[in-house]
Amino acid sequence: MKSFEEAIAILSGISGSFGKERIYLEEADDRILAENIYADRDYPPFNRAAMDGYAIMQEDWEKGIRTYKIIETIFTGQPARYALSSGNCYKIMTGAATPEMANAIIRREDAEESENQVTLRAGALKNYQNIALKGEDSNTGSLLLSAPLKCTPQVIALLATVGKATVEVYKRPKVAIITTGDEIVSPAAGISPFQIRNSNQYLLRSLLSQWKIRPVLCTHVDDHKEKLTSILSAALETDLVIINGAVSAGDADHVPAVLQELGVKTLFHKVSIRPGKPILIGKAISGAIVFALPGNPLSCLSTFIVFVEHYLYRCSGYEARPIQMLPVLKSRTKKHPLTEFFPVALGHSGGLSPISFNGSGDVTATIQAHGLAMQPAASLQLHKDELITFYPFNPSFYSPL
Repeated sequence: MKSFEEAIAILSGISGSFGKERIYLEEADDRILAENIYADRDYPPFNRAAMDGYAIMQEDWEKGIRTYKIIETIFTGQPARYALSSGNCYKIMTGAATPEMANAIIRREDAEESENQVTLRAGALKNYQNIALKGEDSNTGSLLLSAPLKCTPQVIALLATVGKATVEVYKRPKVAIITTGDEIVSPAAGISPFQIRNSNQYLLRSLLSQWKIRPVLCTHVDDHKEKLTSILSAALETDLVIINGAVSAGDADHVPAVLQELGVKTLFHKVSIRPGKPILIGKAISGAIVFALPGNPLSCLSTFIVFVEHYLYRCSGYEARPIQMLPVLKSRTKKHPLTEFFPVALGHSGGLSPISFNGSGDVTATIQAHGLAMQPAASLQLHKDELITFYPFNPSFYSPL
């Protein structure tokens, strides 16, 4: 049996990109950027008016000139036609290019205009007041975005700004989901007192949807070895296979044996964690990576968050799944030598409150939780305000420091 740290190290070692592809910017929402982005020109590309007003030479203001002749109105997207001379000004619109000779703008609210003249009222002027200088945001060739990076609306806007009509992104994996068990029925089906509904299939689909991944195969199979073999044979043609249930050591737990018969190399089976100890991870001859997750709801969620998401982040160019170190708000004790993951709520103070639950089969265990916290194998006692590892349920994609 592997320790948690050994299992993560093995998983990191087999992680690799599913490839890259170039897509149109319109399709890039929530994709993971696979190329660095550089400024194609200075930003702003010209001295830009920060508000509607009147552009003057600051030297005129210092000479005491307060009434100016308007020689031209400058609109956005248009160059000035006339050079500025002493005693003259431009009427200028927000966002318009400000000619070099004009080094201050007085806002429209501080002006009284009559015909082609304007009288300005303002206090002391700073050099380039109300003007955004060319290149003050970034210069040509400067690094703006570092891959990997999730294409959020802000990122999409910047990509458009620098003229990226297409972008290179990491490919998404082709994923198969297989749930198992004679006792499992569809939520739409009738149910006996001894059956349970297939919540884990919907859990896994929803977790993958946060990655904008739609499984190419999603099915349930009874505890029937031949049926499982047939389904898994097809599933191993994908990039990533997630199996739920039948992974332990019971008479109906056929997954380990079937995977072995299909040539899947077991990388590890059983990890010293709770919940999720029976987890099996293997690699098929086809190259597919197989995650066989335990069937209890909290075990399924925990092993996906801790192991599957770690793998997906690694395959998307990141070093690891994002975690945080936060204080636990009350003490906690465990009586076993396993690394334990337990649901926690994030408090207003930024600390973590452990949530009570009735074992890994408790279907309500994580309803009020914001994530999972980890109690290391060697730590039998967590003390109030001790910093612990926090795995948020919905982490934003991030760039490592």
